[in-house]
Amino acid sequence: MERITLDKIKADENIRALIDGANNNLKEMGYTEHGLRHVGYVSRTTANILRELGYDERTVELGAITGCMHDIGNAVNRKNHGLTGATLAFQLLDNMGMDMREIAVVIGAIGNHEEETGVPVGAVSAALIIADKSDAHRSRVRKDSYDSNDIHDRVNMSIKKNSLIVDRQKHVIRLVISMDQTSALIEYLQIYLSRIALSEKAAAFLGCSFELVINGATINRKAGTIKKITLKSSEREVSEDEN
Repeated sequence: MERITLDKIKADENIRALIDGANNNLKEMGYTEHGLRHVGYVSRTTANILRELGYDERTVELGAITGCMHDIGNAVNRKNHGLTGATLAFQLLDNMGMDMREIAVVIGAIGNHEEETGVPVGAVSAALIIADKSDAHRSRVRKDSYDSNDIHDRVNMSIKKNSLIVDRQKHVIRLVISMDQTSALIEYLQIYLSRIALSEKAAAFLGCSFELVINGATINRKAGTIKKITLKSSEREVSEDEN
């Protein structure tokens, strides 16, 4: 069996075509960006979470590969795109010669990343869930079709900075968001509440707790207010979007 690398995945024209097709379909449906920017973020962040938690480099690379391919099912239909994407990924990776045990890791993660039906079934799966659900930022808003009446556009446009931090000593994964008044906290929660709940389950699978901090306030646990987020020696920022 051939060792399939992230570079080979990125260079594959069929995978790129499915990523582009998925993004185009979702644009027509009125969704935010799901193209190379989003899959690149999810790929890097999935890998970084696994690396910071001490997983071996092949598991880290499988996480990056999974992040790159996780949304290709949207090229078919938004509904059940995780299951469709897993089916597409199986065929693509099998044709490339990937070991079937590694394929199982990838498709299991892709097939379980949707909040409606997803369950963290492994380390790659759990890291993918957290990475995918953490990607909220104004850079996801399609500049040529911004709609102030659309809650998804408003929420994403309001997010000026988004940082995902892993504290390996305290076993905490913390998503820190800075929002302006383009939207409100209640609107963020209307969209992301189920995603937060799944992220909490995913973090627990990885032996961590998940914290959501918005404008200094910890939203999903009783911990008062964090006046300033300062990285401690045990903490690593695994992703950041700022504009």
